This record gives sequence, C-alpha cells and structure tokens, in this order.
Amino acid sequence: QVQLTESGGGLVQAGGSLRLSCAASRRIFNAMGWFRQAPGKEREFVAATSWSGGSTDYADSMKGRFTISRDNAKNTVYLQMNSLKPEDTAVYYCAAGRDGSARNLRARADYWGQGTQVTVSS
Repeated sequence: QVQLTESGGGLVQAGGSLRLSCAASRRIFNAMGWFRQAPGKEREFVAATSWSGGSTDYADSMKGRFTISRDNAKNTVYLQMNSLKPEDTAVYYCAAGRDGSARNLRARADYWGQGTQVTVSS
C-alpha cells in the first residue's frame, strides 16, 4: 500500500500560476499523475508521468499550460500550472497507477490522494 499526500493548492487570480506537489509514502515504480474534479462534474484526467519521468501524457486542454515532473529521490510528483483560468477551479487529486506507464494511468489509477483545492478567480 502507498499513501499519497498533496500540497500546494490555494486561491489564485486568472492568469496566475500554482505548483502542486504530491509525496508518496515510499519509493514506488508506478506512474504518477493528477486528476481533477470540478463541482457538479466527473473526475477527469489532467496529466501523468511514467515511473522514470521520461514519458508524459496530458489532457488536451492542459497541454502548453501544465507541466508534470517527478523527483524519485523525494518520491514526489509535481504539477506546474500556468496561465490558470477560472474553469481550472477544482479539487486536484494525485494518483498512482498499477504499473509504470503514464498512458495506463490515464485509464485507471490504483492509488489516490485526498485532494487539494485549487480556486481560480476571474
């Protein structure tokens, strides 16, 4: 079992930036990534990185604005979010997949964090 703990959420104005962090409780060789859920909407995929960090996957609406990275020495994955829009407001969840593939994590996550709120004001 592995625990995932997110941090870095908060309130930011439109056009601003935030960096989310997610620390795993132990070293894992799984893909890690982020999903989000806005009020009244289903949870959606945001981004994922392979266990090595060499392969990434993004939802189309996040490409060019969000960057995912990981530091395996710290068991941590990051999500740098730039040019934020009010529609990015959501609870952001860290996730880990069943294997090292970023593509597979997009379809299924086996581990979840508790979530961190991101609010973008207009």
